Amino acid sequence: MSRIGKIARRTFLFGAVAVTGGAAFGYYKMVETPPNPLAPDTGAALNAYVIIDATGITIVAPRAEMGQGVQTTLAALVAEELDVTLDQITVIHGPPAKAYFNQALLGNAIPVIEYQRKPWVHDAAEFVGNAAKFLNLQVTGGSTSTRDAYVKMREAGAQARQMLIEAAAKRLNVAANSLRTEAGTVIATDGTTIAYTDLATDAAALPARNVTLRDRSDWKILGTSQPRTDMVAKSTGTATYGVDVRLPDMRFATVKMNPKRSGMRGFDASEALLMEGVEKIIDLGDGVAVVATNTWLAMQAADAITFDWEDATYPADTEAQFAIIEQAFNSEPNSTARNEGDVESVPAAITAEYRVPFLAHATMEPMTTTALFTGSALELWSPNQGPILVRDWCAKAVGLEPEQVTVHTTLMGGGFGRRGEYDFAVLAARVAREMPDTPVQVTWSREEDMRHDFYRPAAIARLSGTVQDGKAVLLSADIAAPSCSHQAMQRWLGRSMGGPDTELVAGVYDQPYAIPNYRVRGYKADLDVPVGFWRSVGASYGGFFFDSFIDEMAHAAGRDPLEFRLELITPEHAPSAKVLETVRDMSNWNSPLPSGVGRGVAFTYSFGTPVAQVIEVRDTGRGIKIENVWIACDPGVALDPHNIKAQMMGGCIYGLSAAIHGEITHTDGEVDQFNFPDYDGLRMASCPQIEVNVLENALHISGVGEPGTPPAAPALANALFSLTKQRPRSLPLWRDYIFV
Repeated sequence: MSRIGKIARRTFLFGAVAVTGGAAFGYYKMVETPPNPLAPDTGAALNAYVIIDATGITIVAPRAEMGQGVQTTLAALVAEELDVTLDQITVIHGPPAKAYFNQALLGNAIPVIEYQRKPWVHDAAEFVGNAAKFLNLQVTGGSTSTRDAYVKMREAGAQARQMLIEAAAKRLNVAANSLRTEAGTVIATDGTTIAYTDLATDAAALPARNVTLRDRSDWKILGTSQPRTDMVAKSTGTATYGVDVRLPDMRFATVKMNPKRSGMRGFDASEALLMEGVEKIIDLGDGVAVVATNTWLAMQAADAITFDWEDATYPADTEAQFAIIEQAFNSEPNSTARNEGDVESVPAAITAEYRVPFLAHATMEPMTTTALFTGSALELWSPNQGPILVRDWCAKAVGLEPEQVTVHTTLMGGGFGRRGEYDFAVLAARVAREMPDTPVQVTWSREEDMRHDFYRPAAIARLSGTVQDGKAVLLSADIAAPSCSHQAMQRWLGRSMGGPDTELVAGVYDQPYAIPNYRVRGYKADLDVPVGFWRSVGASYGGFFFDSFIDEMAHAAGRDPLEFRLELITPEHAPSAKVLETVRDMSNWNSPLPSGVGRGVAFTYSFGTPVAQVIEVRDTGRGIKIENVWIACDPGVALDPHNIKAQMMGGCIYGLSAAIHGEITHTDGEVDQFNFPDYDGLRMASCPQIEVNVLENALHISGVGEPGTPPAAPALANALFSLTKQRPRSLPLWRDYIFV
């Protein structure tokens, strides 16, 4: 039976380009290895991922490190096959380069629901993903970093090791297969040892060979929890984030932009220019940049400027914006992503409408980039998730070619998708152009950051369902929201791309439930509020809609909510059923609930990873306390179990923070929230105890950065229903509940 309506995953927009790219470039170009981007002066670059010189071994981990530990895990992939320990290496991000394209990000465009993919479909997805090199998709996002790197970075390590062995064999005049390696040395049968650092120059002159990767049973590093390679630097305050960059004769700047996301008729900066240390006010068209001798002074001066702003182009208040979203249901669906059975033939017995607000990314480190413009070159130090995007758009902004732009990707204090945009880097480049030969660090205030985000879309869901004899026989879901995919493609590629966007219905159409009549339709709302990719994207609200309604159906059927889900999931996807069974046992689900305690379960399959969560809440008399969370997940291969657990915990807390506190609202065209007092998160005192169990039953490795987020909101909402018998159908929850 067909499991898709029109197309699948993130999304037709990438998918169409990928498929046509394969036809246009041909098989050879699709599988051809891009050139090594590492400059000769970086040492002996054995390939795009391994540099060895007299100072030691450097591994390029070309995905943004924003707290998720990805550079440690990617380095471990290389180190495992190179036969070195993590304390023997240095890890860097590396330059913007086609060699570091994200194959997995584009491979997800294959129009088959992910949990249903046969091995040949999985292989086809990997092939199609090669088109990412032609789109310059060096992007950290979509929970794809380890999926993308799992084979190719191990191969890079294995090829480098083989080249070093061959170089040693030539030097010792022995057969290569008589040599072995250990801890960064090649060892001969007579005990002679040669360090990799002594062989690297000779090895770099040799061709790369086809290699056989180590069997998992022989892994020494992978599969075990490893200390983070950035742990010491972060613990001692020596790690360099974007705001930590310091260069000789640097100036500091901030921006003040139209809070209504429109143009500027004029401004008066006379008072700001009188402040000692303020050097320049730069007209940006929709705001200004203030350049000064320090960031605090620049921000004070920016606050002293008066502006004449143009009005917003979108509806001015939240109520009017939701009216536009609601109107989308009157149009034709943008997608029918799943359409099984005959939904119209079964009367709907249960109906519900759910709503969620816009959300900010709220990274701890505000947007920042340091730029140095010399007239013929631009150098950037930028915490970003897409260095080629940053390079190319900054080049365009200052009238240079991409080859004239150098991008250094720093550590970043959170990303969550926000730093996949390039607007903050472009503004820094434009400011630097007005201050030639002077490095300028442009740092946004928290208020500018919060009010000029690309928000997680607000959304409305209308669901209907039927249960018969305790079983689900109908589920129909219609979801309306602005399209973050369409907006992002317009920004990134500079042109609009039409077609269905199933990210609108992620977390709903792609769930492993055996429901005989199962239809999911997405409706694109034409709303100009800027939206973008937010941790777990459409699944962040789709998981809340779908799983909350599944819970409603379970209670309508008089069934245990977990067993109801398990019965529907077991025939569809065994690994998903196993995570539910595991979380049932972890939480002692079948034990009686004490008075004043509620317990809720939720399950979401996203980014290839099934995740089940059980949340337990208690009425303290002063408010509701989230006491315990149990999480079971299955990423296929647990490369670093401790880091996976940390990501599941972090994803859950991010989801709970958004569910309880998160919302972006508008009044008179301006965002009402300014800073963390207006946009709170879960504090340490309110955080529950969290236990995580990592399984490895899935066929393929999958992501962990985002899948912990979608089940958090519905698990909490279902626990609140268990406690109060009132069903939460809108977020944030602080409007209806008091939490302590």
